[in-house]
Amino acid sequence: MSHAVFRLRAECLARSTRPFVARGSRSPRCPGCRVAFEYCFCAWRPEVPVRSGACLLMYHSEPMKPSNTGWLIADLVPDTWAFGWSRTEVDEVLLALLDDPQWQPYLVFPGEYVEPERVVDRVEAEEGKRPLFILLDATWAEARKMFRKSPYLDRFPVLSLTPEQISRYRLRRSKRDEHLCTAEVGALCLELAGDEQAGAALNAYLDVFTERYLDAKRALPLDEESPAHQALRAFL
Repeated sequence: MSHAVFRLRAECLARSTRPFVARGSRSPRCPGCRVAFEYCFCAWRPEVPVRSGACLLMYHSEPMKPSNTGWLIADLVPDTWAFGWSRTEVDEVLLALLDDPQWQPYLVFPGEYVEPERVVDRVEAEEGKRPLFILLDATWAEARKMFRKSPYLDRFPVLSLTPEQISRYRLRRSKRDEHLCTAEVGALCLELAGDEQAGAALNAYLDVFTERYLDAKRALPLDEESPAHQALRAFL
C-alpha cells in the first residue's frame, strides 16, 4: 500500500539521522495499519465514494507516530496530500495544490482564534470546485504554532467546527475534551461537505483502529464482533 502519509513517513525516516522509536514499539507492527501484526486490520479498510480532498500539514515526527490518525484519512480519502510543516520553508508542491483551480481550500481551525471575517461554519464550494480541507495534524500547542507561522494560509477561509460530542479518541488525550483528533475533524468536514457516508465510515474506521491499538497494547483478545467492528463492516 502507498498513500500520502505512508510516503511522507518514508521520506522522514530516510532523512532521519537516528532511528525513530515509538512508545510501546517492542512488538513488530504491520507497515500498513501500524498495529501489532496479530491485530492487523488492513482487511477492514473501508471503500466509499468521496468527493472532497484533504491536505494534511504534519508537524515534525507526526507521520512516524503509530497513534497518528491523519493516516486513517489518507487510507479512506483518495485525494489526500501530506506535507511536513516547516516554519522557514514551504513545499512548492503544496503551494501549487492550494492554487489548483479545481479545489476550494478551507483551513480547519477553531474560530475563537481567528478574525471573525475569516470564519465560516459551512462548506459552500463554488460551482465546478471541490472542497479541500487543510488539516493541521499536530498536538494542540503545535497546531496553534503552525497556524500563527504559516502566512501562506492567511488567504483562505477558516472552517470552524463546533461539534457537540466530546472526543472519542483515547490514544492521546488533549487537556481540553472538546479538542478532537485529526480523523474526527476529518469526518466532520466530510459530513459538512455532503460526503456523509465517508464521514461515517471514517468514524467507524477510527473506532476499530483505536480498539485494536489498545487491545494490542493491553494484550487483550481480538473481538471482531465488537460494536466497533460491526459498525465498520457496513462500509466494507
